Amino acid sequence: MPWAPARCRRRRPCHLHGHHRDPPRGPLSDLRPEVTAGGPGRPDKRRPGTVRGARYDHRLMDASAEHEMITVPAGRVTLSDRRTRRRWTVGLAPYELAAHPVTRDRYALVTGGRPGAAGARRLPAEEVSWWDAVRFCNALSLRDGLTPAYRLPDADGDGDIEWDASSDGYRLPTEAEWEHACRAGTTGPRYGPLDEIAWHRGNSDGRIHEVGGRRPNAWGLHDMLGNVWEWCWDVYDAEVYGDYRVLRGGGWFDEHWSCRASVRRRSHPTFRVDDVGFRLARTPRC
Repeated sequence: MPWAPARCRRRRPCHLHGHHRDPPRGPLSDLRPEVTAGGPGRPDKRRPGTVRGARYDHRLMDASAEHEMITVPAGRVTLSDRRTRRRWTVGLAPYELAAHPVTRDRYALVTGGRPGAAGARRLPAEEVSWWDAVRFCNALSLRDGLTPAYRLPDADGDGDIEWDASSDGYRLPTEAEWEHACRAGTTGPRYGPLDEIAWHRGNSDGRIHEVGGRRPNAWGLHDMLGNVWEWCWDVYDAEVYGDYRVLRGGGWFDEHWSCRASVRRRSHPTFRVDDVGFRLARTPRC
């Protein structure tokens, strides 16, 4: 019997189901170098929306932003676990994080597959599993002449995935990196008024939206809250949930209380749902 991928198209995604491991969606064998616009570096402080009180116009976000990586400064962030009531602080060295989630257009360019339903190319790539995301990271690294961050299991699925922390390739952010970048130096639940910074149940009209349509945070990062949940590298709670991975950020169908910098959710790494995507991180070599 042919294998069929696990998907969920519920109007209220739950992020709690487990499914069998799925193979990559679309070929990842076309590893020709990709011509990209933009590149690593700090955001232009003159860009509308990066200054407190400025009005942001999403039409100004042109093709050069498609591959923009923002340099996130070093810092410390305190995480918490609701079940165990444990709190822990993580120190972070500088790293790079994509200005917005991976788009359908970029995902298709690298993999040959089209995640999610038909629609605009600058919509976030959703219905992407955690395994899809790490395979994409490796494929894009190879296209860009970087060292892949992940050592993947063999074709038979034997072995565990390993992260080579010394590589300069693309990867998923850790949840500490994600929260530090989301907060961008703020200490409250959000980095701005919710309707200005995020697509959520109250303003999304029940659908996903193109990336960059809301005001970015002070470090130039768009859509850190709302629109799509984002996969992180970390295991959520191995003692209770096994290899379920962390999701952060909230989505277009979520109530306001889910769109906060500290909110953690979980899902099985093979699960695909229509409000889950991912964002690229990278550790540049000195």
